[in-house]
Amino acid sequence: MPSPRTRLGRLGEELACQFLREKGYAILATNYRCLWGEVDIIARDGGDLVFVEVRTRRSAGYGAPEESLTPAKVRRLLATAQDYLQNHADAEASWRIDLVCIRGGRRLSSPLIDHLRHAVQE
Repeated sequence: MPSPRTRLGRLGEELACQFLREKGYAILATNYRCLWGEVDIIARDGGDLVFVEVRTRRSAGYGAPEESLTPAKVRRLLATAQDYLQNHADAEASWRIDLVCIRGGRRLSSPLIDHLRHAVQE
């Protein structure tokens, strides 16, 4: 049985996918894993390949979602994006890493969603 933290993360990722689809993104993959780490969502936004990190918080008790993106996680995201690009036909596509921050109450029934484009720079 998944932990409450895992369930919250999965719910946040589902909400982020729905949010991105409503903005016209095509979801290509979720939870892409490799030796270097994991990226929550890989999507296409027009001609851009977008690697999306999702951060979900029920409250501000542990800080804002965007504050939880540590330098170590940024390094893992960049390495994972490079791995994906090297192993897929989209290697020549322009790409970026975005951050989707989700804030909400206990069940995230009325979440506040912020989408930060180009949240991570090479």
